[in-house]
Amino acid sequence: MRLILLGPPGAGKGTQASGIVKKYNIPHISTGDIFRKNIKEGTELGIKAKEYMNKGLLVPDELVVAIVKDRLVQDDCKKGFLLDGFPRTVAQADALDIELKNLKYNLDKVINIEVSKDELIKRAVGRRICKECGGTYHLIFNPSKTEGVCDECGGELYQRKDDNEETVTKRIEEYLNKTQPLINYYEKQDKIVNIDGKQDIDKVYEDILKALGGE
Repeated sequence: MRLILLGPPGAGKGTQASGIVKKYNIPHISTGDIFRKNIKEGTELGIKAKEYMNKGLLVPDELVVAIVKDRLVQDDCKKGFLLDGFPRTVAQADALDIELKNLKYNLDKVINIEVSKDELIKRAVGRRICKECGGTYHLIFNPSKTEGVCDECGGELYQRKDDNEETVTKRIEEYLNKTQPLINYYEKQDKIVNIDGKQDIDKVYEDILKALGGE
């Protein structure tokens, strides 16, 4: 199963991604994680990416594509993958199509988790993140078993400074404006699966599996 996961900040992508990769036994490929790994290991791609990031510049498409391509050719991607955080633009989607064609891979579906702006704001303000493993929780929708403590690793949970209404609103609007052309792009390919993300976490997951032909 070869998938792309789309959804605005606070749509619950992380939670759903975890379930999807376990169900289909495929790697979760997050561009943010790839960047951090390459930078930490001092790879050629990581060094180039760090140069842009240190200057406060966006990493160019060709470098982002190169880093993703480097990940897709690894053995664990032969049986499938879940791309998260890439592509972000139509130009990146075009480049991804070319790379997948070269690898003789077919993209199965693009999962688009839809949530209203008001709901996203409410979610973001209550979001908590683990300092150790990056696990995400919510005070109302997905609380940890022990308040302030991660269920998985026991790390401390914290609230991001930018999880306030004003910043969240700008972040969501920017995402929606930039992502709509991408959604249109995959709609034309008949790849998009729109999922109602305001439902309970389990129901969202159930709908995703149904859309993918699973149980």
